[in-house]
Amino acid sequence: MNASSKPDWGSSYRLIAADKWKAKSAAMGRDVTQALVDYAQPRAGMKILDLASGTGEPAISLASRVEPGGQVTALDLSAELLEIAAERARERKLTNLTIKQADAHELPFPDNSFDLVTSRFGVMFFETKALQEALRVLRTGSRACFLAWGPFEQPFWLSMMGVAHKYAGGERTPPGQYPCRYGQPGSLSAALREAGFQQVEEATKTLPWTWPGPAEEVWEQAQVMSTPFLPMIKRVPAEKWEQMNREVLESLGRYADGGSIKFGATVVLASGTKT
Repeated sequence: MNASSKPDWGSSYRLIAADKWKAKSAAMGRDVTQALVDYAQPRAGMKILDLASGTGEPAISLASRVEPGGQVTALDLSAELLEIAAERARERKLTNLTIKQADAHELPFPDNSFDLVTSRFGVMFFETKALQEALRVLRTGSRACFLAWGPFEQPFWLSMMGVAHKYAGGERTPPGQYPCRYGQPGSLSAALREAGFQQVEEATKTLPWTWPGPAEEVWEQAQVMSTPFLPMIKRVPAEKWEQMNREVLESLGRYADGGSIKFGATVVLASGTKT
């Protein structure tokens, strides 16, 4: 991904929304985060690198699992989002998490530095170079574990971005920024093998993905936080906004249950080993 095609992960609007919705976003992602942490099998004393950490998950959950003696580095392009992660770690009195602003495609670490590499919803935006960098910084015998979105055709995306696309037309996202690029079974495994990983595994799971609030909230959050879709949303003509908004809220209403929006999330878990 070249510099001109990189999404603006740290825009001021996104940072405000990330802080405003951090508790509810964390609640929505809790089961998905736990699935990746369990899949990664962290152990006490491990040195872990979490890529595209954003506001701190799964780095924070991993840090609590590798005590005593373990250390987690949360890495992201956005220093501002990492500050939110650091604040959340301090709130939990975690002293074994450090933050690092850097590009996953150019990791500022020596070879063979980590016992585990993870990324939740980041690998979809990595080129092969980032996967090769993850492999380089792993110690021999260690794994990289990734979680990516499954297909676009699932409630969370169709109810909001699917509806918006009807009104916007054109491409859903810019080239190289498609969150569901690994929705096809086996495609993430193929990318890991291409990067040089061995003993590659992949599984698809459907997990709880619930917004603890009304439809209007999750739509507001999605309009700011779903960065790759923002150019599409901005293309919706002003005269169509009211109709689109009404249709999105009607679509979200199908998943309303007891004051929450219960989507479910189909995700891909994949890992590879450095041999």
